[in-house]
Amino acid sequence: MVKMIRTRLAAMSFLEFAVWGSYLISLGNFLSGIGLAKDIYWFYTVQGIVSILMPALVGIVADKWVQAQKMLSLCHLIAGLSMGAAGWYCLSHGENVEFGPLFVLYTVSVAFYMPTIGLSNAVAYSALSKAGLDTIKAFPPIRVLGTVGFIVAELMVNFIHIEGVSMQYTCYQLFLSGAFSLVMVGYALTMPACPVNKSKTAGGLAEALGIKAFSLFKEKRMAIFFIFSFMLGVSLQITNSYGTPFISSFSQVVEYANSWVAKNSTALISLSQMSETLCILLIPFCLKKFGIKAVMLMSMFAWVLRFGFFGLGNPEGGVALFVASMIVYGVAFDFFNVSGSLYVDTQTDASMRSSAQGLFMLMTNGLGATAGTLVAGAIVNHFVYSHEDPMAQIEGWKISWYCFAGFALIVAIAFWLIFKDDTKTKDKEKDIFQDSDPGGMVVENGNV
Repeated sequence: MVKMIRTRLAAMSFLEFAVWGSYLISLGNFLSGIGLAKDIYWFYTVQGIVSILMPALVGIVADKWVQAQKMLSLCHLIAGLSMGAAGWYCLSHGENVEFGPLFVLYTVSVAFYMPTIGLSNAVAYSALSKAGLDTIKAFPPIRVLGTVGFIVAELMVNFIHIEGVSMQYTCYQLFLSGAFSLVMVGYALTMPACPVNKSKTAGGLAEALGIKAFSLFKEKRMAIFFIFSFMLGVSLQITNSYGTPFISSFSQVVEYANSWVAKNSTALISLSQMSETLCILLIPFCLKKFGIKAVMLMSMFAWVLRFGFFGLGNPEGGVALFVASMIVYGVAFDFFNVSGSLYVDTQTDASMRSSAQGLFMLMTNGLGATAGTLVAGAIVNHFVYSHEDPMAQIEGWKISWYCFAGFALIVAIAFWLIFKDDTKTKDKEKDIFQDSDPGGMVVENGNV
């Protein structure tokens, strides 16, 4: 019975993140192919915008009125139908796709998909608790299957081609994402029922959004931490938005036209997610050994390398630099999200814990990521898409990546000089991880 529930939850995690992996990395390529390259940033910006409100609102409904597994099914129904409709619109309009209709359908889909990440976690936690299992130990192996699902989906988009039709101009990835969501509609309803709490004292919008935790800004140390969380959050979605369009742009240059890397940018980017699965295992050791400040600095300097290697690499002699960029991504993403969440947890009172985590997510994946994609879009449009010549665009990409790397470097140096770590924090972290193993980490609201 216990083994069965683990297997069922692992399958749910696989499907949940396969929905996202179908388009998150490859969407930029698709939009470039249908003439919407200058609008790429809007499709990633709106993901941050809806993440500010929708997960909290849907979470409150699931907590108080509708069982989480049913809410998970309903959200995937709306998300899947909307993404499928977006695919059908693109298919029926060919190369005459307009920004407005596609953007509206896509926005509706992501608005209802983003809450499902938290809902699927809630369903898993509830089922594991009912089975008498320790969620801290049992959940991570289940969550890893989500990363596997993400990788499988993005590789399907990269390698499955429609005969006689350039993958660049198809909407296969939108249909694939919609299909995974619709499978989840039925599968979610087979999960064990989750309890609801109709008590008026149980949570609320202010707590879910982290509004109560804004009082933490009164403490200088926490105010500095949250400000840097916002600044580092700026980097979160930049390579998701522009990584594949950048690498694919080399195929327009004669020298690199036949390069495997230029033709399979999504497959190359998938190495980033593979790196994530490994770097998660390093976090407990690094936190206990080096402390929160050092781990956060590792993440910040890893972002510098992530962007810098993109600017230095190319599909021929510079492939190793691209691969290095994928490897350091695991450190850049995981060390920031997981260690930052842990720091907030150790520095806040239990009565404000949920609100504080909500504030951390608001500053990073909400406000930070939204600001980052808006600024990145302006930079890329200025240096890259303002040119018609492929070589001029390649040079523009390099300048853009160096700009992003420079920003990350400034943030890292400022954090090193300004943020003060204390012995009390390190002692708490050591206590937390003293009896834990590498499989004991839980990642919430990460890229995958």
